[in-house]
Amino acid sequence: MYEVTRRLHFCYAHRLLGYEGKCRHLHGHNAVAEVSFRRRTLDRRGMALDFEEIKRTVQAWIDAELDHRLLLNAADPLAKALKALGEPVVTLKGNPTAEAIAKLIYDCAARKKLPVRGVRLWESVNSAAEYVR
Repeated sequence: MYEVTRRLHFCYAHRLLGYEGKCRHLHGHNAVAEVSFRRRTLDRRGMALDFEEIKRTVQAWIDAELDHRLLLNAADPLAKALKALGEPVVTLKGNPTAEAIAKLIYDCAARKKLPVRGVRLWESVNSAAEYVR
């Protein structure tokens, strides 16, 4: 089995509803998503997946949908007010945790028919969450 991983960088802000720690307040992260792909065989070029294809597809989606956005729980009272003001708000069904964001990126790669194995999202240099199939 062959596996390739590309690190993708982006910035986002969020807060967590129902959380007692500091993350209940609005704050931001400089995130790194490690997106891994797996194939049994190599293509005619000798690649499991071209790193540039990952950049053209997954990084482009992250740039358009997550980068420099405020990620909020759809139930967050700030979501509607900030959207009305024209702020770039993305709502999720639950809290926008690192786990949930990793799953969003995984789902994007899967929709694009890429052989995604998993996504590890580093929200800081010390803390990461991973979604794998």
